Amino acid sequence: MTLPTVPLIVERGIAKTTARDIAAAAGVSLAAIGYHFGSKDRLVTEALVETLGTGIGDDLENLVLEGTGASLLDGFATLVNDVPSVFAANREALLASLENVVHVLRDSSESRKLHEAVAEGYRGMAKNLVLAHPELDERQANSIARLYYVLTQSLGILWLLDSEALPSGDELAEAVATIGGSHTVPNS
Repeated sequence: MTLPTVPLIVERGIAKTTARDIAAAAGVSLAAIGYHFGSKDRLVTEALVETLGTGIGDDLENLVLEGTGASLLDGFATLVNDVPSVFAANREALLASLENVVHVLRDSSESRKLHEAVAEGYRGMAKNLVLAHPELDERQANSIARLYYVLTQSLGILWLLDSEALPSGDELAEAVATIGGSHTVPNS
């Protein structure tokens, strides 16, 4: 069963969207939500995970692929420099996702789907890193994917708070290069 929940949730927010609202928007009975998803909370989590995975997730993976042929450091800088445009294109969905994460953290029975989504995010990012940088082995790709994923999640929250306060990709790449002992700064 597919329900048109994301536009409704984005418009009203999770707390103000009732199961009855979702059922009415979908043209189904309230019981259908319980039957197919178990609860409104599970439906909301699944809908947001799917929407953000195909929205923000795909956009981030495309940014990784745009780094094909560039050095890893330059690709990193470009990704971080371009990620605010991904957030801007998905602002309301990002906000709804953040609201849902807080809700799920308060109800551990709903966290399984988010754990799976994080693992899938790592795998998708690692796969595209290997496509963009075939010299990477699986361990390296997984490590970089985790860094990218954690960083973009954090940047998303910071962007929602104050988009002007984000560090640039060039600044973060310089920090990574310095930590790694390299004095090579990415091309600006």
